[in-house]
Amino acid sequence: MSSESEIPKPDQEGEDESSKSASKKAAKKEAAKQEKLRRRQEAALAAAAASSLSIEEDPLASNYGNIPLQDLQSKVEADLKAWTQVGDLTHELTEKEVLIRGRAQTTRAVGKNMAFVVVREKGFTVQCVVTARPDVVSKQMVKFAAGLSRESIVDIHGVVSVPSIAIKGTTQQVEIQVSKLYCVDKAMPTLPINIEDASRSEKEIEEALEAGEQLVRVNQDTRLNYRVLDFRTSANQGIFRIQCQVCNIFRQFLLSEDFVEIHTPKLIAGSSEGGSAVFKLDYKGQAACLAQSPQLHKQMAICGDFGRVFEIGPVFRAEDSYTHRHLCEFTGLDVEMEIKQHYTEVMDIVDHLFVTMFDHLNKKCSKDLEAVGRQYPFEPLKYLPKTLRLRFEEGVQMLKEAGVEIDPYGDLNTESERKLGQLVLEKYGTEFYILHRYPLAVRPFYTMPCYDDPKYSNSFDVFIRGEEIISGAQRVHVPELLVERAQACGIDVSTISTYTDSFRYGAPPHGGFGAGLERVVMLFCGLNNIRKTSLFPRDPLRIAP
Repeated sequence: MSSESEIPKPDQEGEDESSKSASKKAAKKEAAKQEKLRRRQEAALAAAAASSLSIEEDPLASNYGNIPLQDLQSKVEADLKAWTQVGDLTHELTEKEVLIRGRAQTTRAVGKNMAFVVVREKGFTVQCVVTARPDVVSKQMVKFAAGLSRESIVDIHGVVSVPSIAIKGTTQQVEIQVSKLYCVDKAMPTLPINIEDASRSEKEIEEALEAGEQLVRVNQDTRLNYRVLDFRTSANQGIFRIQCQVCNIFRQFLLSEDFVEIHTPKLIAGSSEGGSAVFKLDYKGQAACLAQSPQLHKQMAICGDFGRVFEIGPVFRAEDSYTHRHLCEFTGLDVEMEIKQHYTEVMDIVDHLFVTMFDHLNKKCSKDLEAVGRQYPFEPLKYLPKTLRLRFEEGVQMLKEAGVEIDPYGDLNTESERKLGQLVLEKYGTEFYILHRYPLAVRPFYTMPCYDDPKYSNSFDVFIRGEEIISGAQRVHVPELLVERAQACGIDVSTISTYTDSFRYGAPPHGGFGAGLERVVMLFCGLNNIRKTSLFPRDPLRIAP
């Protein structure tokens, strides 16, 4: 999902067609399922409303209940120091009174005098015990706690205690002895998907089947239809916190290397990559499209003497790709920089940037990685302190020796990329490497040809676990050659005249690269589908929610 032009892989078309047919059937089936669920939810809400009318009188009623809307309309400024995060509830707070807010993940009544409520906040969970006590907790309050609908937002006052037996199923090994409990916002009695079901790993489901039990499996389309609920699983909390750190390290590293962050337009007059895979639109009577990458504008920024630039922003591709790694909209991590003598200077930045990123993720995001691994087990990424670099010819030779014939001037298809990834891992012990000096015919028009063989180019791709995550190259900065290359690739030069003219005013040698954020996270975490790492994925069949 790089920002460089992607030429469709030879084996992608068949995969797209079968995926397209299956996706349409699944979408139709899911629509019927949603309508049925909607009717069930309306019935459940009506029943809940009817039951709420019969509330017994209780002298301790002020200690619990639903908070009226008017009390939630910012009437009084809060003392934030009075609140404790669930993740901060430890043994050090034993016997201390705390106030927490979170979701009622589960509730369980133990007779009429006791109920347990597991409260979750930001992936952390704690067990809260509601026990009937004179002048503090009534039986009606116990009943209220046990009747809370799952995922409702609750405020709980109580004292922290340490149970004599370790608590299973919560992250925090303390309890809260509840004195007050209020419902801030009530969730629907029947949820479209249960968080417990959405949190299960395939291994759990398979083991249950072997034992003669059947557990609910939440499929991908259902997850995406109810994405807000799906986000609440520990794995998804981990995935998107890891994604946040990827952007953070990307930005901080490049700033430390004297790069300037820029923001390029996403509405452009002509194709930024060439080809027909663009989203076309009317722009005040003019033909326009959504940018396939910031490629042209980041090069223009180099011509404007910024020296080194980067961008984190949306990228749009209109290809009918139904694969596990393609999206119609993704987040691009783009870099462009002046080079003094050789395009390896760009590869040096890639090397140092991503090794720094991987080191940081392993060190600072261990809990998030564990959360992802519990639901989607994966092996930690194998990478070297100094990233391996292979020439394209060397990769072709490795494949040839393994019995895979490759056109020396063609591109690698998905299968050959994976095979080469296996061979590199076996020979060099790394799943992260750079393959450079690609054939010129398979690269974008703005790629600089090799000085010693014009059939090859000063370009590179970067791979994680046998899949491409980055494309980069030295760019053509000579305007006459740039126009010639654009015309050879079938691009209407008049639509990119402001771009080509930028090089007529004097342009330094330069190069850069682009990566897809979602694909980086997917492959680092060993996930099987890019939709798991896109907050609200957009593919050929999905434009909602």
